[in-house]
Amino acid sequence: MDEVLLRSLTPHVLGILVRRGADFASAEDAVQDALLEALRVWPAEPPRDPKGWLVTVAWRKFLDAARSESARRRREDLVDVEPEPGPAVAADDTLQLYFLCAHPSLTPSSAVALTLRAVGGLTTRQIAQAYLVPEATMAQRISRAKRTVGQVRFDQPGDVATVLRVLYLVFNEGYSGDVDLAAEAIRLTRQLAGAIDHPEVAGLLALMLLHHARRAGRIAADGSLVPLAEQDRGRWDTRLIAEGVGILQKALARDRLGEFQAQAAIAALHADAPTAEETDWVQIVEWYDELAALTGSPVVRLNRAVAVGEADGPRAGLAALAELDDALPRHAAVAAYLHERDGDLATAARLYAEAAQKAPNLAERTHLTLQAARLNTRLRG
Repeated sequence: MDEVLLRSLTPHVLGILVRRGADFASAEDAVQDALLEALRVWPAEPPRDPKGWLVTVAWRKFLDAARSESARRRREDLVDVEPEPGPAVAADDTLQLYFLCAHPSLTPSSAVALTLRAVGGLTTRQIAQAYLVPEATMAQRISRAKRTVGQVRFDQPGDVATVLRVLYLVFNEGYSGDVDLAAEAIRLTRQLAGAIDHPEVAGLLALMLLHHARRAGRIAADGSLVPLAEQDRGRWDTRLIAEGVGILQKALARDRLGEFQAQAAIAALHADAPTAEETDWVQIVEWYDELAALTGSPVVRLNRAVAVGEADGPRAGLAALAELDDALPRHAAVAAYLHERDGDLATAARLYAEAAQKAPNLAERTHLTLQAARLNTRLRG
């Protein structure tokens, strides 16, 4: 059973049902039922035309549901005449589905869940496992999202920036449960890049590939985090790095810089350095300046302070950091690192401990706690 094929066909089948007259929520339910039926039937009886099979089964599922619910009698005029089986419409509606699922009226979490269901083809159970929430909770979130977008015209122009933010959120969730969300985000972004010619779509795909290329080096055998400077660069995926750099170069050549292209340029400079010591920090600071101008984000400026500390010394980094609100996430961790670089181990140890208490996850909390313990041991010795 090729689950990747199933997931890739999902948006095409959903788009066909909507164009035949099904409302989005009912069509999405019918497609999910058809996917489950395919998982049951295809291993023993693989169809010659997988897409046509899914369209036929999903349309019949929709008809059965529409005819069996009295509350939906108003739709009977739409479904009295059943079309011939198979994909009657040649248009690829994938792009419109991206826009619909990332509609600005949805919360980020709802947009992510709906995108994974309607475009990604994942089941509610898989999405719930990936986000470590009960299946019933995720089902409610998806149902609310479908109701929210139910009145949106399917051909209404969408916002590319919103779609990209949703895909970036999916990618940053990484891996949990039985679904690798980072890999899924890359697959969906590749799909989007094939449907729309936009430099920021290419920039996001390049950024994902460059980050994903370092995945094997990020986690030690005991599960602990490995900082970028300490990673074994021999474990990085050079094929993904080359692909990401190639995509980025073509996007940058179009001279329509956006935030994902700038982020990808920073990631490319890290990936290009043979060793941590050979990293071109001066150029990274320049890209952070571009990124800060594009976004105005204080988190970007926080990361820029680290780069300034590497390029111009820890005192310069601390000066850049002093301009920012110390309530920013990871502010204490950055301050600890820069103070350690500057030789103030006591302050660094205190800040590492403070940062550990605010860490958003167990792996980061453990890493920061160990850094504090390491410095305290040195101070006592």
